[in-house]
Formats: sequence, structure tokens, C-alpha cells
Amino acid sequence: MESAGWNLPGRGAAAGTNTRNDGGLDVISLGRRVRHLRKAAGLTLDGLGAAVGTAPSQLSLIENGKREPKLGMLQNLAKAFGVTIDALLGDEPPSRRAALEIELERAQRGPLYQSLGLPKVRVSSRLSLEVLESLVGLQHELERRLDEQSATPEEARRANTEIRSEMRARNNYYPDIESQAQDLLKAVGHNRGPLSHHVAADIAEHLGFDLHYVGDLPHSTRSVTDLKNRRIYLTHGQRADHDPRSVLLQALGHYVLGHQPPRDYADFLRQRVYTNYFAAALLMPEHATVDFLKEAKAAKELAIEDIRDAFAVSYETAAHRFTNLATEHLGITTHFQKVHESGIIHKAYENDGVNFPADHTGAIEGQPVCRHWTSRVVFDVPDKFRAFNQYTDTAVGTFWCTARTERHSSGEYSLSIGVPYAHVKWFRGRDTTERSQSKCPDESCCRRPPADLSALWAGHAWPSTRANSHLLAAMPPGAFPGVDETEVYSFLQAHAQR
Repeated sequence: MESAGWNLPGRGAAAGTNTRNDGGLDVISLGRRVRHLRKAAGLTLDGLGAAVGTAPSQLSLIENGKREPKLGMLQNLAKAFGVTIDALLGDEPPSRRAALEIELERAQRGPLYQSLGLPKVRVSSRLSLEVLESLVGLQHELERRLDEQSATPEEARRANTEIRSEMRARNNYYPDIESQAQDLLKAVGHNRGPLSHHVAADIAEHLGFDLHYVGDLPHSTRSVTDLKNRRIYLTHGQRADHDPRSVLLQALGHYVLGHQPPRDYADFLRQRVYTNYFAAALLMPEHATVDFLKEAKAAKELAIEDIRDAFAVSYETAAHRFTNLATEHLGITTHFQKVHESGIIHKAYENDGVNFPADHTGAIEGQPVCRHWTSRVVFDVPDKFRAFNQYTDTAVGTFWCTARTERHSSGEYSLSIGVPYAHVKWFRGRDTTERSQSKCPDESCCRRPPADLSALWAGHAWPSTRANSHLLAAMPPGAFPGVDETEVYSFLQAHAQR
């Protein structure tokens, strides 16, 4: 009855269904157990009623899960059946049929079934086992398909908001992951300098995995882990967008952190955040990175590009890692942005109170950034070699930001780290004379065109929009969105035989 593969198994009771009373008694399960014990004892409702001193109609209500028996009745029933009260109240259904009956009854009382407007099926001994199996199976499949379809762009934005809130509450610092990364580094004897490809492979070997580089990795994956044969498949042709070390360490992170197939998109996203953190904690070990940052802070020379160069990582990884450690170890609140050349936020984090644009759900990703912010202005700066620094006066205070642009397969992005004015004294580039003012979210700031341009062109322009179809589509279905399950299983089967 359960769905195979990565998709979630049928959940049994419909989401939101509550068949227990405030004391935790499951009246449906109890009723089916009473019925099972009565029939096993060869008693009719009349016979059982006479034995326990109650009307058969009252027992019928109990058996159908429509009435909760009092303690005295439970004691009388247990005595009549020759069992203990604990056995009478046991959670395990007495038979496969009883389990199906309980599940169907719960489902029909749940909001999902009720929303369909279908008549209820009377759950009785007249229903054949095959019919019960079919009805419960249909319920499972309907729930599974709805779960797949629920990962809409709106659901994804809500999930992003949820995980960002968690990150903010923790100042983006996860000590348990730091500790697990430190234990691994100690186990392979790495204690200083950038983490090489060789050391990354040593970590995989220490965890019992063989690395296999292949040319036919499924197109929807960065790596595939064969947990049966303890192999990790990677490709020789990793795009420049992804550091091969990070790809490997993220794959190992799922194993080390004990991840299970994601329950929903929020769980999928949270796992990605944790494995990214895990990889960064290996590439830039906490103790070494904090020592480096504290030394730079003392010299008032904090700079993201220096962190990047010291640990041989990308600018984006260095910026992310700075947000992990800056508040916890340096007492500096900060914000990070990754913005597409179109002005749309791709990733963001803040714990310094900056007023990121957000939709009605609180989601930041997908929102346009003010044209006057550093993350937008940097695209027009001719010097792409050095970081661009700027002060921006906003409605919630003045922020100093440092930013760079990088080109990826999907276009050019700006990567920026910012801090409130009170913390800028620790950073190189604080002497910049670049300054801007943002009135956002006031639409007069940059959402409406200047009055002189409007006077010339309002009513005389008709742009042909570049439609982004992904904005209208649901997220790819499955436990791992966008991954072709058949393709991955076929890949593993082919390589397991080699």
C-alpha cells in the first residue's frame, strides 16, 4: 500500500485528522479493537451488552468510534474479553482488516475527503477486504499526488521564508554541524591551509565511500550516492558554477547529517542549507577561519576577497561563511545578497535589520532590489577586478556594502555583504566616497520612472515581455524536485554491474 522509491508513503490518517480525545484516546482504533474482540469471543452486541451492563446501541456507538467509553466501561469490557485495559487500548490494530477499517474511517473524517464532497462509505463487515484495500490505496495515492503538486512557487517562497527565519534566529550559526565537520577534519589529519581535492577524497574514504568519476551522470543531478555499494558518482565535466570539492562534500553531508528523503519542499530546502553549511565548514574550518577573521578585524582590514584567497574558495562561499561566523564570533550583524543582473534577488540573508523587499508571504527571493543599493549599482561599475564599496542611506539606517559581480551560466550576478554603519570601522573599503540614498519601499524611489521620462514616453511604449515560464509552473514533483527517479535508478543499476 505504500509508494515505492523516494515519494512519501501513504500517511494513513488524512492530514489534519484528529481521532483522539484530549486525553490521547483514539476512539476509532478502540472501537475496532472492541469489535474484533467481541467477534473473536463469539458474542453479539446483545450478549456483550448483558455482560457489561449497557445497551447494545451504546456498544455500537463505541465500536463505530462515535462515543468514548468511560473508565468503568473500559474495565467491564476488558473483564468480559479476558484482557487487560492496556491490551484493550493498544495502538497496534488486531488484524490487517481492522487496520484498513481504522484507516478508512480516519480518512473519511479528515478535511481532504470532506473537501471532495463524496458520500461516506459505511465501514462494516460487509465491505470486502479487496474493497477496503482499494479505498485506502486511493486515499494514499490522492495524498501523494497532492503532496507532489503542493510544491508551487508560492509554497517554495514560503519555505524559503521559513528557513531564512530559522537562520536569522540562529545568526546563521549551527554549532552541531561545525562540530561534525571538525571531527571529520581531525580524523583525516587536516589542521591547516585550504582543503585540497585529495583531502576531500580522504574524507570520503574515511566515511567508507569510493569515488567514481563518470561521463553519464543523470543530467538532473550534481552527484549520485549509491548507499548500497557505498559509492559516490561524480562527473569530470562539472561546470565552473560548482566547486567539485563542494559537490562531493555536500553529497557526504547528506550521509553524515543523517538525512532521510525529504517530506516536503521545506524539508528539501532545509537539507540543502545544512549540507551547504557542512561543506563550507570543511572548506573553511571554524577555528582557522575565526582566527583569520579576528586578526583582520583587529587590523580593521576585514575583506571578503581576503577570506576567499586564504581558503581557496569562491567569493560566494567566502561571503556565506562570513555570515556563519561574523555574529557568533565577531559580534557583527550583517546581510548577504545574490542578485541577478535583472535586479531580482536570487538568495539573501540578514540579521542586521536591513529592509529587504518582500512579498505578502515575507519571501525575499524573486523580489526586485532597489536600483540605488550596492548590489544593483555594482553592475554598472567598470572595474570588475576589485570589490565595489558603497554607503546607502535607507529608511531603516545607513548600511555599508561591498560587492563583486560574477558570471554564471544563467547570467551575471552580484554578490554583496553589508553591515550597519556602526560596524563599518572593521572593514577595508570603509573610506569609500560612494554614497547613495534609497527611499524604498516608497514607490517614488525607483519603482516609478522619472517624471521627465514619463512625460515623453507614457502611452507610447509597448515592450514585448520576456516571459519566465517557471514563474507559472509548479515546482518539479518528487521528493527531490527536478530529479528523474527512473533515470537515477537506471544509472545506478548500470554502474552496479561494472
